[in-house]
Amino acid sequence: MGFKKFRINVIVRVLLITANLLLLVILSRNEQQEVTALITGLLAVIQVAVLIRYIERTNRKLTQFLESIRHSDFSTSFFDRDLGRSFEGLNRAFNEVISEFRKNRAEKEEHYNYLLTVVQHVSIGIIAFRKDGKVDIFNNAIKRLLKISNLKHIRDLGVIKSSLPEMLLSMNAGDRQLIKLVVDNELLQISVYATEFRMRGEEFLLVSLQNISSELEEKEIESWQKLIRVLTHEIMNSITPISSLASTVREMLLDESENSVQIHTLDEDDLDSIHQALITIQSRSEGLLNFVETYRNLTRIPRPNFRYFAVKELFDRAHTLLKPKMEKLGIVCVPRVFPEDLMITADPDLIDQVFINLLLNAIDAVKEKTEPRISVTASPNSNGRVSIDFSDNGHGIKPDILDKIFMPFFTSKKDGSGIGLSLSRQIMHLHKGTVTVKSSPGEGTVFTVTF
Repeated sequence: MGFKKFRINVIVRVLLITANLLLLVILSRNEQQEVTALITGLLAVIQVAVLIRYIERTNRKLTQFLESIRHSDFSTSFFDRDLGRSFEGLNRAFNEVISEFRKNRAEKEEHYNYLLTVVQHVSIGIIAFRKDGKVDIFNNAIKRLLKISNLKHIRDLGVIKSSLPEMLLSMNAGDRQLIKLVVDNELLQISVYATEFRMRGEEFLLVSLQNISSELEEKEIESWQKLIRVLTHEIMNSITPISSLASTVREMLLDESENSVQIHTLDEDDLDSIHQALITIQSRSEGLLNFVETYRNLTRIPRPNFRYFAVKELFDRAHTLLKPKMEKLGIVCVPRVFPEDLMITADPDLIDQVFINLLLNAIDAVKEKTEPRISVTASPNSNGRVSIDFSDNGHGIKPDILDKIFMPFFTSKKDGSGIGLSLSRQIMHLHKGTVTVKSSPGEGTVFTVTF
């Protein structure tokens, strides 16, 4: 029997206590045995205390087991060979649980060391810190990037740039920032991305810092080259005929010999030719001035006046403005907002321009289709940001010009100015948002605006 030995011990102790109590009753009736009775009573009390302690050994063992788990002390072992097989089973169960906890802790430590090795190995700088700024972990890339050896609090980064700690502490999940830092007299362009997570009931912010100076320089040079090519093309288109016509007018008006300059005698045809040439020169000059003015306006977009409003308002204003043109061309436009009360924080006047530009592009893309269709859909994306898709079933954009459509003054339209998409991208940049495009030739195009 499992508790045989334990029961025998308990029965023996109970019998001894009973015998002591009977003896105590007998002795208490004899006045001459008062001392003996007192000793017998004390012995009975001691026996009761020992019995209780003996019986409560299981409770003490269970308490010891739970305390070991509470304090993550898995070095304890449980052995009692004098209480029977059932207590041996209890001890074995305790030891097996302790062993499993020990194994799980070892696996967690291995997993933690593995992740720590990965974090330390990546080339992108990583800092994880609490909301109060106390740094939990940072990797070697941060040490190399910021030239620091220790980082206990995020405010310690104030020695690099005074505004850097506040900027990092104010970031929220999904925020992106491009900052400039001077480290060891070297200017760095740092891309900062933030995400949040919760651990041990406490909120943490994880930020990654990556030096993209070389990539930005490369893109900047490429952008300047593209812009210079466009500007050169537009300017040459105006300057070449102006120069040619000016030379023609000069030859018709002046007789330039070695020693003197005389005016030719002009007939009616010559006067008419000069008149037409001067009109063309004036027209091309005004066109060139308008081009320069347009470029100046493109670089002077007003700062956004942010307010919180419903996305549906944008849809209604743009649809009302362009509805006559779409009806004339037989274009079906389907606006959808999920949920209907979806809100954004933006400058409605500037975003109206973005909506109109993208809708006009979609109208131009589908106007020659037999069943022209435009769909505008707004909804939260997987990152919790608001995305608006402008989809059309038009002719699509050729792959070789897909990377040029946001470049100022680039256009594939005969009557296009080439500033609509560039202006839209700049407006979204001021809103910390993006404009992206996906297109399949012959199938259609989707422009996505993300706030």
